[in-house]
Amino acid sequence: MRQRFARRQRARRWGVWRPVLALVVLVAAGGAAVWVVWFSSLLAVESVAVDGIDHLTPDQVRSVAGVQDGTPLAEIDLAGVERRVEALAPVLEVRAERDWPHTLKVEVTEREAVAVAEIGGETRGMDRSGVVFRDYPQPPKDLPRVRVGSNVDRDALEEAATVLSAMPADLAAKVRRVNVESIDRITLVLRGGRTVLWGSGESSQDKAAVLAALLKAQTAKSYDVSVPGQPVVSG
Repeated sequence: MRQRFARRQRARRWGVWRPVLALVVLVAAGGAAVWVVWFSSLLAVESVAVDGIDHLTPDQVRSVAGVQDGTPLAEIDLAGVERRVEALAPVLEVRAERDWPHTLKVEVTEREAVAVAEIGGETRGMDRSGVVFRDYPQPPKDLPRVRVGSNVDRDALEEAATVLSAMPADLAAKVRRVNVESIDRITLVLRGGRTVLWGSGESSQDKAAVLAALLKAQTAKSYDVSVPGQPVVSG
């Protein structure tokens, strides 16, 4: 009888302490997990992998990303990394993500040049948004030049980019130079010397379609598609 009573007492005490011990174990495991993830070197950065670049170098991206080896991977501010890398002129978009256990991945999408802008005696690549983002030792011969006046601002460059982006590839290949006198006075110089008064970037797709039809239908020295519904051909 005394033995059975003792066993019941021990079982009762164990029933009381078992949830407490289970909670202690869970708290200890959680604390260990937090320490491993946030404070230890077990899940720290050992490399920054950069992908998607052509004009930039991996070291340029790593430098502005500002992530040091040994930083716990969980502590990295991914949005901050993306903001810093996006500040590089050639970068259009960037995505940073953790690749457990030791790598930060930075996926970059670079801007693509649609023209070469001549600004202040320098030739620089310009994308379809009018952003100038790179220098050229030797400008590509297959890209049209954008020549801007001294008082032309960023909006005018955006208009020129809108014009070029609206053209199909075969028509854009005929353009040698884009002269930007103002935001609403843009002129194209085609290969062979023919000129096209384009006006502003408004209705550029309609203007491109009209110009393509005119070039097929009639050889002339100049074309005016500034009002696409009323084109003018002369010479």
